[in-house]
Amino acid sequence: MTDTTQKIYLKDYTPPAFAVESIDLDIRLFDEYATVGAKLSVARQSAGELELFGRALSLLDVRVNGKALNADEYTLDDERLHLHDVPDVATIETLVRITPQTNTTLEGLYQAGTGDNAMFVTQCEPEGFRKITFFPDRPDVLCVYTTRVEADKKYPILLANGNLLEVGDAGDERHFAIWHDPTKKPSYLFACVIADLQVMSDHYTTIEGRDVLLEIYAAAQDIDKCHVAMQALKDAMRWDEENYGRAYDLDRYMIVATGQFNMGAMENKGLNIFNTSCTLSSPETTTDERSFFVKSVIAHEYFHNWTGNRITCRDWFQLCLKEGFTVFRDQSFSGDFCSKAVQRIEDVATLRAAQFPEDAGPLAHPVRPESFVEINNFYTMTVYEKGAEIVRMIANLLGKEKFRQGTDEYFRRYDGQAVTVEDFLSALSVADARVLDFLAWYRQPGTSLVSGDFVFDENSGVLTVNLAQKTRHVPNFAAPVALPIPVATAVFDSKTGKLLAEKMLLLTKAEDSFTFDDLPLDKGAAPLVSVLRDFSAPVNLDFAYSDEDLAKLAAFETQGFNRWQAVQTLVNRLLFGKSERVDLLIEALQVAVPKLLDSDAMLAARLFDLPSEKELAMGYETNYQPQAVKAARDALKAQVASALRDEIAAWYHALPAESYTDTPQARGRRLLKNVLLDLALSARIDAAADWAYERYENASCMSERLGALSAMVDFALPKAAQYLADFYERFADEELVIDLWFSVQAGAATSSVADIAALMARSDYDWQTPNRVRTTLGGLAAKPTMLWTQAGLDLYLSAVEKLDALNPVIAARLLSALARWYTLGAADKAMAQDKLTALQAKVSSKNVREYLDNLLDDSLLAKA
Repeated sequence: MTDTTQKIYLKDYTPPAFAVESIDLDIRLFDEYATVGAKLSVARQSAGELELFGRALSLLDVRVNGKALNADEYTLDDERLHLHDVPDVATIETLVRITPQTNTTLEGLYQAGTGDNAMFVTQCEPEGFRKITFFPDRPDVLCVYTTRVEADKKYPILLANGNLLEVGDAGDERHFAIWHDPTKKPSYLFACVIADLQVMSDHYTTIEGRDVLLEIYAAAQDIDKCHVAMQALKDAMRWDEENYGRAYDLDRYMIVATGQFNMGAMENKGLNIFNTSCTLSSPETTTDERSFFVKSVIAHEYFHNWTGNRITCRDWFQLCLKEGFTVFRDQSFSGDFCSKAVQRIEDVATLRAAQFPEDAGPLAHPVRPESFVEINNFYTMTVYEKGAEIVRMIANLLGKEKFRQGTDEYFRRYDGQAVTVEDFLSALSVADARVLDFLAWYRQPGTSLVSGDFVFDENSGVLTVNLAQKTRHVPNFAAPVALPIPVATAVFDSKTGKLLAEKMLLLTKAEDSFTFDDLPLDKGAAPLVSVLRDFSAPVNLDFAYSDEDLAKLAAFETQGFNRWQAVQTLVNRLLFGKSERVDLLIEALQVAVPKLLDSDAMLAARLFDLPSEKELAMGYETNYQPQAVKAARDALKAQVASALRDEIAAWYHALPAESYTDTPQARGRRLLKNVLLDLALSARIDAAADWAYERYENASCMSERLGALSAMVDFALPKAAQYLADFYERFADEELVIDLWFSVQAGAATSSVADIAALMARSDYDWQTPNRVRTTLGGLAAKPTMLWTQAGLDLYLSAVEKLDALNPVIAARLLSALARWYTLGAADKAMAQDKLTALQAKVSSKNVREYLDNLLDDSLLAKA
């Protein structure tokens, strides 16, 4: 193993030899470089040298207690500065020179944008601070920050964490600002912004009576699109107070929007930095889905103030500690502001489409990894989404009151500390000792399969539910053990649909049985069992339902998620040849949709979901044939659309044309109408093309306009090119809307590899902007029939190779779409292996090399 792929192990964790009590930073930006002065107050904690991390820094000066060090008093390499014989209590001063103007990695301090649009922002999680100055850049080193920022007055905005202490003139058309953050924090939460931006301001008074200034900074042309984000911030602050008793602790809360940002957003203490796609929203330029996502991300980063900032991770292996808990919190928040059923559907659909494939391939890893080469590679769906599901399981097992008791104890014990998963579970266990058993979920990779059936004894009236669990053995990990799996269960009368009983079953063994007795059944009636309600555990389910049982559950279930789940199970059986009962699927839709048109149109829209081609690929361990899978999916969609041809037209016209409102009901109607338009075109309804043109022309918002345009492009309607041109012209000055223009074409059912390559060759395709890169490569990755071809893989891997030098974080994440290459048919598998192996010899970043090492692991090569 080379130095660039050297692994770091959880078992090797040791505390730092020195604590840092405080740091004074002096950041001065000039036209071609920046200087950073740092003064650290350190105190010894244990034996060892003072180790300061630094990357791409030019060291100009280093001093200990005011004395300049000679070359033999320290050791410097590309990653570290070791200071020899440092006193137990000392002041360390360094001065470095950096070049943010040429930093394309979007880590550390870097320039975003060019010319008059240039701004300078930071991204320090997980290890970006070491690109700014020498520091023990690890999450268990918490200290108080005072930051002086100086720049030319052409950048009027100078921001850093905390509260503003002073601003002033620095001569030569320069100025400065000094910020102080009284809360100890790790270096990954440091932030700094130097820019020419406008600001939207508001105020919020906390339950403790603190008046907080709220500020959102964005480019002048975008500031009017920050109202949704501002309201979401206030909603999140109130929600956290009401549900967790957590109030904000500083006098100011700032958000800055930039287009060049690898993440969606970053929770830096008091100074969040956001991707514009997660900040800006207006009805004219933003879809309902994206607008609601803005609200969720705003909430997520705010919630981090307590679950991530006030209490942080001891080491990066504990990343799930802050992310899993916070994702659970933002999902709960989102569920309170829309259809709870649809929110749960979306959470689960995301998990199945992205995290389950991760668990099923060579990139499988525990929610808390045991080792890593590049920590950026572990910002994964497993850490975030599966991590959230573990917290959800615990919350559901405990119930609302006991879960709040446990979280209160967590905040009381560990405020101001860097802690572990074990600490989190220990605090929650004050409410129920069974919580400690969930540590196994954090240690074990792979998605468990829960199977079972139910038996009813008419003589005794006892219903028995039999359950079993099994998890595949992931290579290089210990053999799997039985996990505690909460299985929310309900019993219905199979004739009347009456709900008879509800119970949370806890499966803790490989196999177990659970009984229900004294069910209030009418004489001669039989029970119908519904398991894993509301997706009470992140597992695959194989329960012995008949097709008729599923159709009944689609009608009887009182939880919207489980109605959707029953339909989805029928769909999967049809797609995998395990059922031919299309009639049951159609009947379920005919019954359910009319009932939901007024009450929950969003749920009605989701009932038409078909698993994506990527999700369907999960059903194959060998000989996966993308063309055959796509053909089966397309055929089922056409069959359903044709059978419901008359209903689709009636439902479409039953939904009123209405002016824009941002309510769950209105969002649901807009979504359903888009879904029905797509189905109408699939059913070859003659008038459907005109419906699309009319919907585009009369659109009250972006959701309607984009839905119509997507339908035109997907079905290659005669006027599609005309409306694509119109869309570009209307929104030429809106970067995020032009991203949509790229996405519609790259993701279209009719697009080719050549079409995507042409989009990537355009002059307005910016490789430095992750949002733009994702518009095209995301579309290619979503279509296996294109991706797993010579041309598709060549285009995709050439992009990875290019980004390996420009932005290794994005380059590595693109490779996750290729994780299950070894399941392809023989010819495609050999082709994919050859191309991945060839790329392995060309790349240099440890981000990409670690991914490729995993994708080409010996155990997979043996399968190939």
